Amino acid sequence: MAQTRKRRQTKHRGNAAGMVEVRGRTGRRPTEGERKQNLSAKEEARLRRLQRLDTPPTWKGAINRAAIAAALFVVIIAIMQQNIATAVSLGAVMLLIYIPMSYYTDLFIYRRRQKKKAEGKAV
Repeated sequence: MAQTRKRRQTKHRGNAAGMVEVRGRTGRRPTEGERKQNLSAKEEARLRRLQRLDTPPTWKGAINRAAIAAALFVVIIAIMQQNIATAVSLGAVMLLIYIPMSYYTDLFIYRRRQKKKAEGKAV
């Protein structure tokens, strides 16, 4: 079947002297400081990750993580046993177990990471 719309043409880049200018930046070159500011997306993501790993753990984060894990546990148990009351009660027990376990695991990892950073090892 024939094409119904005309295809978009690229711009003619030649000037009166016949020179074809390349596409891209036509202004001044960025300085070293400006280039460092414009980090690549990969580098920015790496810096954000390192910054996140250098923050100490909080009880709020541990509670959120434990609540998600306990909710998944309740859903799985409710599907398997078909008894919602049992699943909810087990979920409450798991929540009480998961909260301190999550916080102290994060604290252990955080302290180990800070210790390695203080020794000068790459983390």
